[in-house]
Amino acid sequence: MRLHQLSPVAGSTKERKRVGRGHGSGQGKTAGKGHKGQKARGGVKGAAFEGGQLPLARRLPKRGFNNIFRTEHAIVNLSVLEERFDAGAVVDADALKSVGAIKKTLDGVKILGNGALSKPLTVKAAAFSASAKAAIEAADGTAEVV
Repeated sequence: MRLHQLSPVAGSTKERKRVGRGHGSGQGKTAGKGHKGQKARGGVKGAAFEGGQLPLARRLPKRGFNNIFRTEHAIVNLSVLEERFDAGAVVDADALKSVGAIKKTLDGVKILGNGALSKPLTVKAAAFSASAKAAIEAADGTAEVV
């Protein structure tokens, strides 16, 4: 098979509707817009326009606060480190991504103390909880903040 022999599956594509191209096309004259009225003319306002009435989005009260400066960490528990890494391994964001423990690094990785750690690991992360740091050091590992 060659590139010029490829074609889409039958029924997966359809031709666009060409309106205003004569009455023989079935979409001529008013081009499917009917007769007169605001919607038949150009410059029609969008779906949220309510004819000058205050729109619903502006009538409802605003709630909460969106902190655009917040740092969001990718969370990893000690139990994940225990099951996916061998003793003496260096655990960083790239290693966690390669074993599937995290999908995105976001603003860094934070290690939490949920679970037990029995092997020494060198863990490099943006943040550690106090219990995670204590557990890593108790297993003769090192916890480095990067």
